[in-house]
Amino acid sequence: MSLASTDNGGSTGDGPAHRAPASGEAALLVAVQAAIADRPGALSAARGLSHFGEHSLGWLALAGAGALAAHRRGDTLARRRYLEAGAGAFTAHAASVVIKRVVRRRRPSHPDIRVGVGTPSRLSFPSSHATSTTAGAILLGRAAGLPVAALPAVLVPPMLVSRLVLGVHYPSDVAAGAIVGALTAGAVIVADAKNEEQ
Repeated sequence: MSLASTDNGGSTGDGPAHRAPASGEAALLVAVQAAIADRPGALSAARGLSHFGEHSLGWLALAGAGALAAHRRGDTLARRRYLEAGAGAFTAHAASVVIKRVVRRRRPSHPDIRVGVGTPSRLSFPSSHATSTTAGAILLGRAAGLPVAALPAVLVPPMLVSRLVLGVHYPSDVAAGAIVGALTAGAVIVADAKNEEQ
């Protein structure tokens, strides 16, 4: 299944052959879509990730399930860390929303960029999906006792690429989101360590 091209008003009436080609990050986005978007299952997988990560709800659900399982087995440390994972993912998402409202970068709009999913706002920088996914992956992996990079290595790249495949973010949006998410997770871990010292 291929993405439908979206005309965002870039046409001058002379037809697609006469419009300016995408440049800069828009050209990178077009290249990513050309390489990945029409592969079997790519679009449906990207949309599934989009729905799972919307407003960090998927990561909140996983954190809640982990906390409940830890509570039932009497593991208070894991329970606390799963709760911190949920709080960290939500905080990262909230931080991305605040940054978006300050930066006010518009989402990709070149006619060659195919948009494959709806978005709750027209603001693009940073990617909230990338932000909450990075924070959630780091903190959920920590709660589960995994090596620090194990879960982020599995979860973060697919989410970042999915936002490009769907045409709703520029590469710098997802990169910035990952940085904000990692910083948020780091702040949670530092705060938890200080708590344990008291």
